[in-house]
Amino acid sequence: MVTTTVIDSAEEKREIISRYRRLLRKAKPILKADDAKRIKRAFTLALEAHKDMRRKSGELFIFHPLTVAEICVEEIGLGTTSIIAALIHDVVEDTDIELSDIERMFGKKIAKIVDGLTKIRGVFEYGTSAQAENFRKMLFTLSEDVRVILIKLADRLHNMRTLDSMPRTKQLKVASETIYLYAPLAHRLGLNAIKTELEDLYLRFTDSEVYRDIANKIDETRASRNKFIKAFVAPLKEEMDKLKVEYEIKSRPKSIFSIYNKMRKQNIPFEEVYDLFAIRIIIDTPLEQEKSYCWQLYSIVTDYYTPNPDRLRDWISTPKANGYESLHTTVMAKNGQWVEVQIRTLRMDEIAEKGYAAHWKYKGNAGTHESNLEKWLVRVRELLEHQDLTALEFVDDFRGNLFNEEVFVFTPKGELKTLPVGATALDFAFEIHTDVGAKCIGAKVNQKLVPINHTLKNGDQIEILTSSKQKPNEDWLRIVVTQKARSKIKDLLREDKRHVADEGKEILQRKLKQLKLEATSQLFEQLRGFFNVNSQFELHYDVGTGKIGLNELKKFKEFKPEGPAKKSGESFGAKLPEKETHIAKGQYDDILLIGEDMDVVEYKLAKCCTPIPGDEVFGFVTVSEGIKIHRTNCSNAPELLSNHNNRVIKAKWTSQHEVAFLTGLKVVGTDRVGLINDVSKIISEELKVNMSSIAFRSDQGIFEGEIMLYVNDTRHLDLLISKLEKVEGVVKVARFDSATIHRQAN
Repeated sequence: MVTTTVIDSAEEKREIISRYRRLLRKAKPILKADDAKRIKRAFTLALEAHKDMRRKSGELFIFHPLTVAEICVEEIGLGTTSIIAALIHDVVEDTDIELSDIERMFGKKIAKIVDGLTKIRGVFEYGTSAQAENFRKMLFTLSEDVRVILIKLADRLHNMRTLDSMPRTKQLKVASETIYLYAPLAHRLGLNAIKTELEDLYLRFTDSEVYRDIANKIDETRASRNKFIKAFVAPLKEEMDKLKVEYEIKSRPKSIFSIYNKMRKQNIPFEEVYDLFAIRIIIDTPLEQEKSYCWQLYSIVTDYYTPNPDRLRDWISTPKANGYESLHTTVMAKNGQWVEVQIRTLRMDEIAEKGYAAHWKYKGNAGTHESNLEKWLVRVRELLEHQDLTALEFVDDFRGNLFNEEVFVFTPKGELKTLPVGATALDFAFEIHTDVGAKCIGAKVNQKLVPINHTLKNGDQIEILTSSKQKPNEDWLRIVVTQKARSKIKDLLREDKRHVADEGKEILQRKLKQLKLEATSQLFEQLRGFFNVNSQFELHYDVGTGKIGLNELKKFKEFKPEGPAKKSGESFGAKLPEKETHIAKGQYDDILLIGEDMDVVEYKLAKCCTPIPGDEVFGFVTVSEGIKIHRTNCSNAPELLSNHNNRVIKAKWTSQHEVAFLTGLKVVGTDRVGLINDVSKIISEELKVNMSSIAFRSDQGIFEGEIMLYVNDTRHLDLLISKLEKVEGVVKVARFDSATIHRQAN
């Protein structure tokens, strides 16, 4: 029996009751008979289970499940089952209450959802992260009940909203997991509002300075933006009133994260981002008249403003795979500014904001669109059937297509197939059938012969050409983009590899006998170490392919030690040349402190983001190159922090010494005689900065230059940038990272 909980503070008790009542008020429209009683029982259980618990912020833990339940109702549109599961989602982990008790009190369905939401504990396969394993388990439950993921997203959203109270390392880990897995998942399930907020919160906690700067600039432009929008919609309203339908015109700026992404990808300042906001016209019309009215509105908008023909997006005729429906056009306003206009109905708007959950409300009315999501869930189930994938491979495959937009293509018989943007003829072949994919040698796209790596476009009609002699190879993994094709190719390659490894095993045993070496476990350990392979399977495979032959085995016999075996990865005999390192031992010992105890240890700077003193950084323990230092806003950071968190360590710059760090600057402007000389003078003479390389290109009066130079820290770099920007003809100066993104988690 559940006992009544006594809360010490009368004020906290009042706040709990107030939040509980607010939850019931918001849930009232969807509650059926007895629902309120069941919710009360779940609330009482949660209150008792978490009575002595507080969050890092100091507030009562019970506020967390209450808020998660509220997000489920208000922001996702879920019902009673989800409210109950959200209220008790941490109970099994935090108390002696077991899943069997949950099943007895609330039924099998809720117990299953809670099981999917309960965090995993225990030892995981080496090299994976608990988070990846946790995510995999959650998706197993998703294949039966999508509400697991929806509640998990509500849980993650509240955790991100309250991340302020967490230590810095925890903030980076949670934020990175969020951008790496949860934001793409929210996107795929059509939860646009939640996806946008998760992305913005990620930026707020990983690069707060950039976040604040963009937020402030959005605020500063609000008054002029509102004035512009009022003038823009005025003539449209007159015409729309004649349609005699209910309509609403909304306008809101693009998210901070999307503006930041645009600035970064196009290397432009805030002022040059032209589509800072979108205007949305929402009409209330019966389902059968939706398409007709939306196109009438499009006609009204384009009568007044000239549209950009390349920017029309019709997601009403062919909705996105996540169910999103809308008509988008970009038009030229009277002041010469491009404006994005989105046209949709009330039903479409609710599905755009609340995604998958909103489909239940319209079930039966929009079956076709719902089936797009169902198809995606079928693909998830297919991927889950591959038990031999490690957790990290699984997560990598799964998230591969989460954010991709779609292309719509046709079979020779006219059947529509939806694939991610960037999909190739080979992806299409595997979409048809595994056997067709495995034997694919090319395709006819719109009657024209193309290779297997041909990228498909909207409206293409594809016929696959096959040959019984064709066999998949490793290069195919670089050609395909769909998770289905990738997993099938990996399966086929594994099967092929197994045959080769089996042959290699027999060959190795024969060769060892020939060399009079006894096949003991110690010998195999020594063989793995000498040939630098991670497993017995790899050893057999290399023998099977001929990479390790009799001559190599003879060399092993010469160098074979008599003592205990060395660890896998260490080599015997001649020492291998050391990998290139940019930091000699001890060179910057007094600059960077690493680990929980802030020790002085050897490290290397990651080439992908080239950190310098003043940057916020973290350390990553690589398999073969020691500790590498990355900037927290490095493009590889989300993956490293979310998937390999057990190999991440604290790092921070300490007292600044006059030590130089290599970084890059991109300079753009209008060409003139003596410009390079002026730029060089400021760098070399005025600021006494050493240059590693300088390259300038000029084309019809526009120049672009890339300078690699040595600076002391971020303040030194900022001073240099501000000086260069004052040079006549220079339009823009920006720091750039290494041109090639290196995958650091090796």
